[in-house]
Amino acid sequence: MIIESPRLRLREFVAEDWQAVLAYQSDPRYLTYYAWTGRTEADVRAFVSQFVAYQTMVPRLKFQLAVTLRDGGELIGNCGVRLEEPGARTADFGYEIAPVQWGRGYATEAARAMVGFGFEGLGLQWIWGECVSENAASRRVMEKLGMHCEVRPWQTQWIKGQWWHTVACGVLADDWRQGVGQNWFADHAVYADNMPLRQKTGS
Repeated sequence: MIIESPRLRLREFVAEDWQAVLAYQSDPRYLTYYAWTGRTEADVRAFVSQFVAYQTMVPRLKFQLAVTLRDGGELIGNCGVRLEEPGARTADFGYEIAPVQWGRGYATEAARAMVGFGFEGLGLQWIWGECVSENAASRRVMEKLGMHCEVRPWQTQWIKGQWWHTVACGVLADDWRQGVGQNWFADHAVYADNMPLRQKTGS
């Protein structure tokens, strides 16, 4: 599967991607809001392997794709939607972008591409995500997608020796289509098994 946006290509992971993933997951800025204090080759090989394994699910419920730059193909993160069971109309989603690429709008662009696929490609009704409340940048990405966000009243995330509040964000399909999802197909294309599900206008 491939999802294309103006600057990005979201593609399936391959085992060899572990080196690019290890490079950005080793950045201390990346580790700030994770329980991990470091990443090893074994850690990241297993991390990538689970995304490769998603591709063999029947029916497929999890779509976690590598985020790459269309210009040059550099892998800069990942983004995905995950259904809990066959026939589900709701899914959670998540994303991460290499710290060296922060501030360029790639997280928002990748997330918009993936959420659009969830609604327009998978027929979902509700997509949600979460982050720790101190991760203001991640919350802003979800708000830019038209998601409504609320801080949960309980500290449920244990990270690096302390409990953290989380922010839950979500959006309904109709609200998405009436908001930031308008004209989504005008600048996105989705290909599965080398067949385009829908192509960008003019492509």
